[in-house]
Amino acid sequence: MQTKGRFITFEGTEGVGKSTQLENAANTLDQLGVEFIVTREPGGTPMAEKIRELLLAPREEPVHETTELLLMFAARAQHLYNCILPALDRGKWVLCDRFTDATFAYQGGGRGVPKERIALLEALVQGDVKPDHVILLDAPVETGMARARQRGELDRFEQEAQDFFQRIRDTYLERATALPSKYHVVNAALPLEQVSASVSALLAALVKMPAPA
Repeated sequence: MQTKGRFITFEGTEGVGKSTQLENAANTLDQLGVEFIVTREPGGTPMAEKIRELLLAPREEPVHETTELLLMFAARAQHLYNCILPALDRGKWVLCDRFTDATFAYQGGGRGVPKERIALLEALVQGDVKPDHVILLDAPVETGMARARQRGELDRFEQEAQDFFQRIRDTYLERATALPSKYHVVNAALPLEQVSASVSALLAALVKMPAPA
């Protein structure tokens, strides 16, 4: 079955299993006969991946919040125009590990950047392009950080204090509560099999829904 391209993003704090569920989502869409690509932010194109390296690498020099914010949207512009939009135009679904919700959560909730400043850059870079649906994998911060530490060395963001990630989680849940038709909250603290089953069922339901206008 072929459907009109749709833009589906996966969001959540550290250690909630986004990579695992993106793989699960890819398998689900493949079984349903839907053409898709899997990508990520920051990153998704060679230049955007270079910006990702700059953003994530631990460093002695303090990174100003404005620098971080502008780099995020610089990578997003490359990603959007060279990867996401071309795929959607070809009728493919786009499964993306994070998008602008992450900026509102991490730079807005976590760093305290005013949401109006983020919204200004969102409008400049994206115009009216936003995800059709957001799958928010949610788990207590303690659970997610314990999983993240098990993965090995932490990047610059993962080294932040626990209250930083609590503010991020709170921001994600606020956005989901404000627009429940777009945001689908999945309890990522449950056993992996249950989380995967929930995500697969959600995607199967989205495939059956009428394509966005």
